[in-house]
Amino acid sequence: MLDAKLVTKSDATQQTIVHLSNQVAIGGQKVVIFGGPCTVESMAQMEAVASSLQTAPVQAIRGGVYKPRTSPYAFQGMGLEGLEILASVRQRYGMPVVTEVMAISQIEEISAYADMLQIGSRNMQNFDLLKAIGQANKPVLLKRGLSATIEEFVMAAEYVVSHGNPNVVLCERGIRSFDPYTRNVLDLGAVVALKQITHLPVIVDPSHAAGKRELIADLSRGAIACGADGLIIECHPEPEKSVSDARQALSLPDMVQLVHSIKPVAEAVGRQVYEFQRQLVVA
Repeated sequence: MLDAKLVTKSDATQQTIVHLSNQVAIGGQKVVIFGGPCTVESMAQMEAVASSLQTAPVQAIRGGVYKPRTSPYAFQGMGLEGLEILASVRQRYGMPVVTEVMAISQIEEISAYADMLQIGSRNMQNFDLLKAIGQANKPVLLKRGLSATIEEFVMAAEYVVSHGNPNVVLCERGIRSFDPYTRNVLDLGAVVALKQITHLPVIVDPSHAAGKRELIADLSRGAIACGADGLIIECHPEPEKSVSDARQALSLPDMVQLVHSIKPVAEAVGRQVYEFQRQLVVA
């Protein structure tokens, strides 16, 4: 990769491990699974998600509080109230949380509540934001742009790392194609290539790639089989009532079933899904 001096592998064994908490790390022998809704809607919603997924086991919670929407009239997220809900769920269930940062002005506020900062697909080449995130003291989940080449994706990660933050996780989430049957095309070839090119962990978002819930389980298993270090999957207590991306959200029972189906695939390629017991904090 052109000028990717910091994220390119120096040898085949080099691998960055990104720690989300004392118990959860991405890039090692164990596969990490993020689960949760596209958008944080209420405390009751997130309580239902966390209480169901903690036993799956899902290791981390995802949920948007600032939402980049195609339409300016669509729900834009709960903002600070949503961050407070995520922090409450994290404390109660012991699960680290990731949420998207859309602007430099949001970094400080979100960093006070979240364990990982997500750069969404639309901002993959927002270079000023990448530089600022590089100075944040939080792990970063960097999603591939809608039409980004592998080289452009790697160089976006280089921006973050070159500005001081080595804790970057790459996320393949599908790229645009001529075929409208799926929302995007999941590029598992890119996952294999990125694992060879860089030492950064690579996870897959089958939800945004497929756009249809019935495709997600098989894509998830394929991602783990080809070497992905984890998955980030949308799920909701009542998928059809989700305020955004309802068509691709799994029900909570389906999410739990998916996690169990991944375990033998992970074992077949020499990996494991995290298994540990959390202590529920009683308020």
